[in-house]
Amino acid sequence: MTQFRFGLMIRGTFPREDDMRVRFREMMEQVRLIDRLGFDCLTKGSHYSTQEVQEFQQLNFLARAMAEGPNLRLNAGIVLLLLWKPLDLAEQLASLDAMSDGRMIFGCALGYRDVEAKAFGAYGVNRVQRFTENLEAVKRLFTEKSVTMKGSHFELDNASLSIEPVQKPMPPVWIGANVDAAVARAARLGDCWYINPHQKLSTLVRQMDIYRRALDEAGKPFPEEFPIRRDMFVARTREEAMRIAEPHIADMYRVYRAWGQDKAMAADDRDLNLAWEDLVADRFLIGSPDEVAEQILTFHRKLGVNHLIASVQGTTMPQSQVLDTLHLMAEEVFPKVRQGL
Repeated sequence: MTQFRFGLMIRGTFPREDDMRVRFREMMEQVRLIDRLGFDCLTKGSHYSTQEVQEFQQLNFLARAMAEGPNLRLNAGIVLLLLWKPLDLAEQLASLDAMSDGRMIFGCALGYRDVEAKAFGAYGVNRVQRFTENLEAVKRLFTEKSVTMKGSHFELDNASLSIEPVQKPMPPVWIGANVDAAVARAARLGDCWYINPHQKLSTLVRQMDIYRRALDEAGKPFPEEFPIRRDMFVARTREEAMRIAEPHIADMYRVYRAWGQDKAMAADDRDLNLAWEDLVADRFLIGSPDEVAEQILTFHRKLGVNHLIASVQGTTMPQSQVLDTLHLMAEEVFPKVRQGL
């Protein structure tokens, strides 16, 4: 069986009044710590025009972080693929893969915010078509010496990468998906479905049937590496963990609702405007080390996931609390999970 892996998602979204120079130094401290503690990977998401909060751009952040965490894989999770021209993105990712000695992961998805789509000329287009052709073009650029291809918004005329990725044939492609049709598409087009952090376990169990069926129809095996992202907080007791995590994670979900995240989720699981106890239930990993380890094992048993990418920090969580929970995760939760497999 493939080893169970653990990663950290540094969401990196902070209130507008924060000094981002200070926050950047704190996040680099987190990167150095998880590298020492034996985490497998570092993940950074991507958004533009984040009016309620501020954050650093994804690929710039990962390029800087690779120097602080020389043992960490770097997960661009997720790239908003509709907003890119494929040659530019493929060049960027190949460069990062070479600079990191083959540690890049290419996570991608459609995205859902109109403000982003309008700013990049991707509003009102056939989103699935543009996503599919962008992904095809990036894959071909990764694997072919010269690519000629005409898309709806680009043309590659004997185009080639200035630098090839180190990983062969290419960095792994993780596709994020919320709705049922996107889950099936992730099975067809990606190396794996990168399971989203927002939907309840019961919804994901239902969607696993869709994913497995689509894999079978495509003649593809179940992925060796199967990742999931979850919001997570660990303390000595569940009561303490819930008390500390609530204001920070609940505030982040307030931002998600303002962005329209709930409207992009599966039809039977779109309500994020819930009381804290109801929002947590069947969705987040929060509690004592023993409780969180068992929660992770439940996701593993029901979904087959073997790479947990944890989001620890909300929008306002103090650095000391983030570092404390990272220590608890690595020193107490991870060993319990591995023992329980």
